[in-house]
Amino acid sequence: FADRWLDQPILDADRDLLALTGGGPPRWPQKLETQAVLGAAEGPFAADVLTAPESNPWLAQTRFTGLDFLPDGRIAVCSWDGDVWIVTPSASHSATSLTWQRIASGLFQPLGLRIVQGQIHVICRDQLAVLHDLNGDGEIDFYQCLNNDHQVTEHFHEFAMGLQTDADGNFYYAKSGCHGKAAVVPHHGTLLRISRDGARTDILANGFRAANGVCLNPDGSFFVTDQEGFWNPKNRINWVTVPPSGRPNFYGNMLGYHDVTDTSDSAMVPPLCWITNEFDRSPAELVWVDSDRWGPLKGSLLNLSYGYGKVFLILHENVGSAMQGGMIELPVPTFPTGVMRGRFQPGDGQLYLCGMFAWAGNATHPGGLYRLRATGQPLFLPVGLRATKAGLKLSFTDPIDPASLDLKRLSVRTWSLKRTANYGSKHFDEQSLTVRDARLSADGKTLALAVDDLRPTWCMEIKYAIRSATGAVMQGTIHNTIHELAD
Repeated sequence: FADRWLDQPILDADRDLLALTGGGPPRWPQKLETQAVLGAAEGPFAADVLTAPESNPWLAQTRFTGLDFLPDGRIAVCSWDGDVWIVTPSASHSATSLTWQRIASGLFQPLGLRIVQGQIHVICRDQLAVLHDLNGDGEIDFYQCLNNDHQVTEHFHEFAMGLQTDADGNFYYAKSGCHGKAAVVPHHGTLLRISRDGARTDILANGFRAANGVCLNPDGSFFVTDQEGFWNPKNRINWVTVPPSGRPNFYGNMLGYHDVTDTSDSAMVPPLCWITNEFDRSPAELVWVDSDRWGPLKGSLLNLSYGYGKVFLILHENVGSAMQGGMIELPVPTFPTGVMRGRFQPGDGQLYLCGMFAWAGNATHPGGLYRLRATGQPLFLPVGLRATKAGLKLSFTDPIDPASLDLKRLSVRTWSLKRTANYGSKHFDEQSLTVRDARLSADGKTLALAVDDLRPTWCMEIKYAIRSATGAVMQGTIHNTIHELAD
């Protein structure tokens, strides 16, 4: 059978091959229109559903895993199933009308998207790809491999997660490990940097299990989340730094690719905080609030929850060489799908979110795209947490009514975890601490709690039920970690 084709030319010798390098006709010419559903602005936030074309001619799933904005404000969003879509408001219809254009497909599990100088970049399981539209018809004709240094095995869990860039144009993402198996390639369980030109990849940190996304900080450090599992007693919010020596720091997973043999807790960099399952069963990417539209939260840090479809505010402080703190849930509606990625739109200053569901989550809608709008109404939220030898200090966005301070409505409890080769950890040494006194600062915005037997702890829960100076209910729960008590 094969012999009959041996003498057949593969290409027509007279064909002009150059003509084939300028892009082809559209494969998905049909643009799809949906209607956004605007959320009610009844509190400090309103959540809008930017309705995805779940019913489409190509039966493409809309499980979204990365987004960014083109210079004209349109949204580029990728899906776990390998597609890239462009979303734009329809010029000829109402403000809630959206047009979706499928511009690429067949990518290998893209889980991060970044636009650099107007070009879409996606991090996939096999490569960092640049998407080129060669003929200006809006569809992608050429997937350029900028870098494929990270090695790929058949293990399901070794996703390439998140995509960020620095001022020099370098790219950053996290590569997951082999779940409950030992790593087999150097990139398993690492934070990676790719040079701007794609010529070099550096391992910046190791010891991760399933790091779902990367947040690049203004000072050049990072936040990287990780998931409960073997050698991870609970979920982690990690503050990641790169030592001057360049030797990667180790973040706890003995099954990652590294040379750490010491299984003691002192051999790893501890997380900013441990997050128990009931609070957030699966953290995703962190996002800095850089928008004036978000008022008192500008400069704050958010954590997105794949596990529960929520958004949390991260309260953090530096203590010595470590960072510690905790999380509190933002007063926003629970999203129907797991929230994976988010970015603030430079034009309207609001937070755009995308997400998906596949396994191990409570928010089980297949996927979605959303906008979270700050309405300008009072937040009544803590934005700062300090652990000192004198007690705990909570700083709020709004003044507190001193008459509402009741020690019976202020509680603190702690527990510990055990990090082992087993999956996760139950709670150990659970105890309630006595809140002996509660006092307000002169401006009424800082609540100081005197707590008996306060000491460093892997896990803490702080609950408060008070009122604002205007009579509004202020009630919340913080889960946090204390490494060191400040003076």
